[in-house]
Amino acid sequence: MNRLLETVAPERLGRGFRWLLASSWVSNLGDGIAIAAGPLVVASLTRSPALVALAATVQWLPPLIFGLFAGALTDRLDRRLIVVTVDAVRAAVLAVLALAVATNRVSIVVVLVALFVLGTAEVFADNASQTLLPMLVAREDLAIANARLQTGFITVNQLAGPPLGALLFAVGAALPFATQGFVVAFGAVTISRIVLPPHRRAAGEESHIRQDIAEGVRWVRHHAAVRTLVLTIFTFNITFGAAWSVLVLYATQRLGMGALGFGLLSTVGALGGLVGTASYGWITRRVSLGNLMRIGLVVETLTHLALAVTTRPAVALPVFFVFGAHAFVWGTTSITVRQRAVPTELQGRVGSVNLVGVFGGLVIGSAVGGALAERWGVTAPFWFAFVGSAVFVVLIWRQLRHIAITDEQPVA
Repeated sequence: MNRLLETVAPERLGRGFRWLLASSWVSNLGDGIAIAAGPLVVASLTRSPALVALAATVQWLPPLIFGLFAGALTDRLDRRLIVVTVDAVRAAVLAVLALAVATNRVSIVVVLVALFVLGTAEVFADNASQTLLPMLVAREDLAIANARLQTGFITVNQLAGPPLGALLFAVGAALPFATQGFVVAFGAVTISRIVLPPHRRAAGEESHIRQDIAEGVRWVRHHAAVRTLVLTIFTFNITFGAAWSVLVLYATQRLGMGALGFGLLSTVGALGGLVGTASYGWITRRVSLGNLMRIGLVVETLTHLALAVTTRPAVALPVFFVFGAHAFVWGTTSITVRQRAVPTELQGRVGSVNLVGVFGGLVIGSAVGGALAERWGVTAPFWFAFVGSAVFVVLIWRQLRHIAITDEQPVA
């Protein structure tokens, strides 16, 4: 048992990291349960495609509305206390939702409001949580520590959580929400065990929240490596969002795989991600983070091309496996570069700028993808994604050298 613990969470990373890892894995299990249970309860209450789509929208809006504000609060207040408080609120909301479902007093309005509140709470919890790791482990261990967190995300959020959520919903519609509430509360307890170094703003250090947000945006604008990351994530999420917005139609119409086949694509991608993160330590000992980013952008560009031209599931499934490995390796690298580069007192605000870039790109991309598919067919978004990604890779290629420099030099 000790050997397994040492492999998963080496002792050199510290007791605080082990508590953070436990909290992350448990919370991700709850989020994975919600991936299946949320759409299922919405579909049980309405057959309106517009309302079903609105359920997804209300969960995407909070990062755009509250992301920058959440980042500013993270850098002002006790970060551990933010996570614990917000997770307690999430657990309470889930308990109320579970009770409403169990007593048949739930409505689509109640579910939509609950999803929006939970999405808003998650913005604050996730922003604060991402700033904890660089306060707990040494700079040289950030890559492996992030890989361990990503491994948990893939295993419990992407692979174990959704089937468990569907099973619990089949047993009783209220059960998945009650279970999620319990694991979120347990995650809050584990986070409360972490001891952080001093980081909150001194009492006499007053400034307006808008000034704090502006400072974070300025820092990103003037830091070449992080600016390049945010711009890349925003642009590639436009192309990714365009293609993936019609993925269910691509799987059923283009590949002829049906509903189960659509789920299989996601599962294969998650398995690829598990292999990628499990190999992350080995990879980063041989490839610089700058070159890893370059390779990942090329892989994503070629993924869109391969999916645009194929009609065969036998081709698409290996492509999704490779893409899954790339996505989680690239994501781990992106987080590691940002955590190494950003001063502790700015981690929350810079992370929030990145978050707005992530979801801003997805929202724009999904709108573009839907319009293209409506006009020219289901493969049009994939061709758009390939051409757009290829052009951007050429334009950004030289700028990625800034990431390599950040990788090599210590943070000031």
